[in-house]
Amino acid sequence: MKKVRQLRMNRSIQAEGSFAEIKQDMGFRRYLSKGKQNVWAESILLAMAHNVNKLHNKIQSERTGKHLFSLKNSA
Repeated sequence: MKKVRQLRMNRSIQAEGSFAEIKQDMGFRRYLSKGKQNVWAESILLAMAHNVNKLHNKIQSERTGKHLFSLKNSA
């Protein structure tokens, strides 16, 4: 049960950081479109832009192909 709490806490921190970056760095304050489907599409575009920005920063700092933890070999 302790591990589940740690994972949940870590996940909430990670998501909060992403939203904060989108709001602060990208200047996002409100959705420009109306309707559930249009807001969903705009959210997807924001997430894609955020991920491309993260990838760009990794490429620029030459951190591609490196992992935080060692990869495990599967059987």
